[in-house]
Amino acid sequence: MIREINFDGIVGPSHNYSGLSLGNLAATRNAGHVSRPRAAALQGIDKMRSNLALGLVQGLFVPQPRPAGEWLSDLGTTIEGADRHIAANAMSASSMWAANAATVSPSPDTADGKCHLTVANLKTMPHRSHEWPATLAQLRLAFAGDAFAVHGPVPPAFGDEGAANHMRLAPSHGEPGVEVFVFGVSGGPFPARQHVEASKAIARLHRLDPGRTIFAAQSEEAIAAGAFHNDVVAVANGPVLFAHEKAFADRDELVAQLSASLPHFELVEVPDAEVPLADAVKSYLFNAQLVTPPDGAMTLVAPTECRDTPSVASWIERHLASNGAIRQVNFVDVRQSMANGGGPACLRLRVQCDPADVDPRFLVDDAKLDRLAKVIGDRWPNEIASDEIQSQSLVGAVVQARAALLDALELSELG
Repeated sequence: MIREINFDGIVGPSHNYSGLSLGNLAATRNAGHVSRPRAAALQGIDKMRSNLALGLVQGLFVPQPRPAGEWLSDLGTTIEGADRHIAANAMSASSMWAANAATVSPSPDTADGKCHLTVANLKTMPHRSHEWPATLAQLRLAFAGDAFAVHGPVPPAFGDEGAANHMRLAPSHGEPGVEVFVFGVSGGPFPARQHVEASKAIARLHRLDPGRTIFAAQSEEAIAAGAFHNDVVAVANGPVLFAHEKAFADRDELVAQLSASLPHFELVEVPDAEVPLADAVKSYLFNAQLVTPPDGAMTLVAPTECRDTPSVASWIERHLASNGAIRQVNFVDVRQSMANGGGPACLRLRVQCDPADVDPRFLVDDAKLDRLAKVIGDRWPNEIASDEIQSQSLVGAVVQARAALLDALELSELG
């Protein structure tokens, strides 16, 4: 039976605030602050517990090796000898944002009846450009069966940042859907992260029906406001598109295409007059998980910043009172991730498949989360200051912490 599984990235022990992501306003604003890797990872564990309590199937991806030794070697240096900015790129824990791990097309949408996954090349930002080999290794392990087709990255001339720029709308997870690939052009001083050529390549690799595949441009105004990925201003679930009024370059055309392609399509649009674009980006209202629990009550898993932003809190209250498509909101504390520019939706990759086809080591229950929380509590650094990332003691602690987590999950082959 096909169900949606949210695979959350565990926040790695090297989580720090180095401000590496141009266009990510939160990451830039908090550059140089002291980070709290242990608290960050435990916040992520609590979010997974909350999703399990909703009746959802929950998975995980593990942190990548840090420092990124092979990348440093290719640059002819080491973590100790590297320039400060190179060392920061090698110690980033950004793979925790699993929405950028890959683009996923489930079996009802593909010509060969397989669930296709294409690892993102993340070529635009140096600190993410070296992630894909380790991500691909996890994807090929977790989705090794005949039910899946796992693809390498799109050639790096064309930027691809994965599911953060991809939406799927369908009557249900097990029925054929419409896949929307959102690409960027530019937004003020900020680069586009998702190129239309990459999106089109993935649609071909996944053997999608051109008649049920849409390519839509992100608005330059949204990019300039800090929506470096589409999932900062829009998210879809089932037949519902939840989006800010200024999310897309041609909103009317996209709505017309979805209305023509999808029975019972519903747009839940937030007007800029009610929630200004700046408030939407600051609160990450749309970088929430929009999910359907077994009871059928569509739920928004939103960061606590939404509750703390008056315009956003007021809109949520009005929508719930109207008996709209979103029936309930669960607020989660992921402040450590938010401070680096990633909300609840950034932390997870959605895969619609039969859970029985997935390597069980990548699926969790409360007991497994208990074990992981113990490892994190014992091994993850409590704090990291930005001037510590090249210290031998920190590097050793990060390496040992990750090894302990892999042992707890019986995933030592990823070492």
